[in-house]
Amino acid sequence: MTPKKIDINNFVYKLNHDLSTVDWTYVCELFYKIDWRTRIEDEIASAFRKSTWTLFVYHEDQIIAFGRVVGDGRYYAVMADIVVDPDFQGNGLGKKIINMLNGQLDNYHFVNLTAAPGKGDFYQKLGWKKQTTSYIWPQGPKQLRQHCEPEEGSEI
Repeated sequence: MTPKKIDINNFVYKLNHDLSTVDWTYVCELFYKIDWRTRIEDEIASAFRKSTWTLFVYHEDQIIAFGRVVGDGRYYAVMADIVVDPDFQGNGLGKKIINMLNGQLDNYHFVNLTAAPGKGDFYQKLGWKKQTTSYIWPQGPKQLRQHCEPEEGSEI
């Protein structure tokens, strides 16, 4: 299916709005639609409620994209769950979400994110830099393969 081309100014952006109005079933469907690990409604709703910043994008009262920031409110922040419905990709929504959330973090000391496999170029085009000092504790073989460089003399 070809993504719908729509002026991003025609979308509704809700920053830190009332999360009790969010259709968490549909949020989980969007994670599934982009082929990310399955999310459970109650768990993802709880994760968003604990986030420092949340942003939902709507088109005709339907969620089409979202993102959040996990942080301590001042020094450290991690962008997470930047998701755009594939039917609406190519409209600049990912860039808009990143820029709107990052705009809330002006005086933070560290702002980082983990890019989905194959999406690093997208973030670098927005000005993000690849860290040399970032590490991950892999939560399984798939994460090890997708997010880790092979150690010398071994295969991932």
